[in-house]
Amino acid sequence: MARIAIIGGGNIGVALLSGLLEAGREAKDLVVAELNPARAQELSHTYGVLVTGVADAAENADYVVIAVKPGDVDGVVSTLADVATAADSNSVEQVVVSVAAGVTTEFFEAKLPAGSPVVRVMPNTPMLVGAGVSALSPGRFTTDEQLAEVSSIFAAVGSVLTVPEAHMDAVTAVSGSGPAYVMLLAEAMVDAGVAAGLPRAISTDLVSKTIAGSAAMLLDRIERSDAGGIDTSAAQLRASVTSPGGTTAAGLRELERGGLRAAVDAAVGAAKTRSEQLRIT
Repeated sequence: MARIAIIGGGNIGVALLSGLLEAGREAKDLVVAELNPARAQELSHTYGVLVTGVADAAENADYVVIAVKPGDVDGVVSTLADVATAADSNSVEQVVVSVAAGVTTEFFEAKLPAGSPVVRVMPNTPMLVGAGVSALSPGRFTTDEQLAEVSSIFAAVGSVLTVPEAHMDAVTAVSGSGPAYVMLLAEAMVDAGVAAGLPRAISTDLVSKTIAGSAAMLLDRIERSDAGGIDTSAAQLRASVTSPGGTTAAGLRELERGGLRAAVDAAVGAAKTRSEQLRIT
């Protein structure tokens, strides 16, 4: 079993650690790097894994997951480069996996020893409850086998897909930022339900379960399309639940009149542009 080091004891790193343990990875094959002593003790006590410094965590790891803020990446990579340089030339090639937003594989390849395999990952926050989606982009020196193992690692916290790195800014805008868009829609629907006379607790319950159920319907359509070739589009599914002249049609007409489509398009475009501006190469 591959040995995995997670650099960073924040929400993403801990979510990945918890998911890996729940998926059957043994604690002895996992190590976390966390500098805050109190946080390190908490993680060690809660998850039963070794918590240490960056250099010690990376020393014997096959896969090193960098789960720190973009501004902290440079220091971590410098340490990893020193560890790799000092390592036995016969040791297993170490794969660096980054979930740091905006940091390209090219950045890591330039800082690490020549030919180092790198995988860039953009997860989203539902990974905290095991329902995330992670987009993977391999660097120039990553093998298919290494990419498959990284996919297995992130499958512990949700679904996984592979995309060209040129798509990562768009992935960030749609999936990385997407949960916030959905939460804003949920907030608006809850408030509208209250305005329509519902108690807030009931409106919140209805909205959250409606959003979850609607997503489940779309996913079910996608899964069944793989076998039967049915139309999986959200537009088709929306049409199938909209009766002519009914209440849903009336509500949808107001959303269209309010410019929902244009607002969503503008939001994704703005987030993509900002992701491009923050890119570290």
